[in-house]
Amino acid sequence: MTESFFRRVVVPVANPDDAEATAATLVPYVEGTDCTVIAVHVIEKAGGAPDKASVEQREQAAQDIFTAVSDGLSDSRITLETETLYGTDIAETVIDAAHEFDATAIVFTPRGGSRWRKLLTGDVTHNLVNNTDVPILVLNDREVSEE
Repeated sequence: MTESFFRRVVVPVANPDDAEATAATLVPYVEGTDCTVIAVHVIEKAGGAPDKASVEQREQAAQDIFTAVSDGLSDSRITLETETLYGTDIAETVIDAAHEFDATAIVFTPRGGSRWRKLLTGDVTHNLVNNTDVPILVLNDREVSEE
C-alpha cells in the first residue's frame, strides 16, 4: 500500500528552505520505491491588485526552489518533475494540479507562522487538508520535530 500511495505525489514548495526541508523529510518515506515527485510552486496572483514582484522574478525564484528540491532528492532513485503554477488560491491551485497530474497523494511539510498570520492571510495547510478528495500526507519537518 505504501508504494501505491507514493506512486505519483504532488509536493508543494514555497521557498528554497521549505523545498530543502520537504525533500529531506520525504526521502525516507519513498526511498526504494518507484515514486514520482511532482514539485509544484504556486505563483500567487493578486487577483486584480498589483503583484509584489514581476512574473520573471517569481519564475526565477521558482527555479531556485526547484533546484533545492532536486539537490535534496539527488541521492535517491526518485523521479522528479517540476511545475510552476499560477493562481489566486494556493490550496485550490495545488488540489487542481493533483487532479491534473493524476496524483496518488499530496505530500508536504507545513510552514510555520503565528495563528494571527494564518488568520489574516489564510491557512494553506488547513485548506489543503479540508478541501480535497486527494489523499494528504503532512510530514513533520525534522528540525521542528527535534525541538
